[in-house]
Amino acid sequence: MSDLFSAPTEESQRLRPLADRLRPEALADVVGQDHLVGPAGTITRMLKSGSLGSLILWGPPGTGKTTVARLLARETNLAFEQISAIFSGVADLKKVFEGARARRQMGRGTLLFVDEIHRFNRAQQDSFLPVMEDGTITLVGATTENPSFELNAALLSRAHVLVFKPHDETSIGKLLERAEAVTGRPLPLDAEARAVLVRMADGDGRSALTLSEDVWRAAGEGEVFDAATLQEIVQRRAPVYDKAQDGHYNLISALHKSVRGSDPDAALYYFCRMLDAGEDPLYLVRRLIRMAVEDIGLADPQALVQCTAAKDAYEMLGSPDGELAIAQAVVYVATAPKSNALYTAYKGALRSAKENGSLLPPKHILNAPTKLMKGEGYGTGYRYDHDEPDAFSGQDYFPEKMGRQAYYDPVERGFERELRKRLDYWARLRRERNGG
Repeated sequence: MSDLFSAPTEESQRLRPLADRLRPEALADVVGQDHLVGPAGTITRMLKSGSLGSLILWGPPGTGKTTVARLLARETNLAFEQISAIFSGVADLKKVFEGARARRQMGRGTLLFVDEIHRFNRAQQDSFLPVMEDGTITLVGATTENPSFELNAALLSRAHVLVFKPHDETSIGKLLERAEAVTGRPLPLDAEARAVLVRMADGDGRSALTLSEDVWRAAGEGEVFDAATLQEIVQRRAPVYDKAQDGHYNLISALHKSVRGSDPDAALYYFCRMLDAGEDPLYLVRRLIRMAVEDIGLADPQALVQCTAAKDAYEMLGSPDGELAIAQAVVYVATAPKSNALYTAYKGALRSAKENGSLLPPKHILNAPTKLMKGEGYGTGYRYDHDEPDAFSGQDYFPEKMGRQAYYDPVERGFERELRKRLDYWARLRRERNGG
């Protein structure tokens, strides 16, 4: 692309979106990614070493991945080729590779930028390997998804993954200041509305600039909008959230950790963020049921009751009324006493069952419906607990070759404090009645 960096005409400048007009002309102008392009950044060090290998740029939309790829081509004097995995197929890749080979024969390398590289299937990803290994191309792939899950291990082993961070308030603020300088006009928002616009951008620099253009188009001479008017103008940008991808898993993880950490306010916040992004409320209540048994268990048996009741209430009331019942369950599980003793006991018992699954239970607890079984000792010596003092015989029920095991170890919190007393009491009786 010989005219990639040529000066645009005044007319073409006017027609270009603001985000494109503000695209940095040097790596030093990229904002929000100092860990990559700052004086001590990873990319800066690579360029100083004179060696640029293949890269995978991973980060959310609007953080500068495409811009950095273009500037890398300029800094290294490589020909820049760009394709999108959404619109390109095998034929397009072959054409790009052929052009890169011809270019290499003339003494110039090629930086191939592949946007949304995770959209290529495994076979298509494998097609990059030979041309990466022989130096035909320097691959720079961009992805919004976790490369560990979406890209071939062979491809990842040949590329350096660089993580792009979402823009924070400071870097969004710098972008807005640049936009005001380029347009020659202040953004017609009061201080509160300007802060709201920054939050609306949700870490996406391109979105912040697009929203700003909408505001400038709507403003009359001398008009300055407040936060409420801003909401009306831009109709609130939908949150960046894909229920099948990282955003979904990050937020459900945040909800779970907030519940486990007994922080009802944070738990409600993440619950509402997921609802606002269009998450299925029944999915959320299923996750709450899991939290109730994994992180609370018998420390508060009502946690499970609250969560299942919330599911029933939502199914009866529907949305939005039923979502309040789920919110009640969120607060209940977040404020409940915590214990993973049941979860740990279950995992321990499951592990023992797999390791000792063929052992016969002790004969004294086996029924003996036939004379043969009675002759083999089945049922011999069994003591009926209800006939024993304190309704407790103290007999062992584990297989003889396995010996007695201890899985459940209740904590001194909530209802498990009472269960701890019971277990200690039975342990004492067992020792006394078995001569221990």
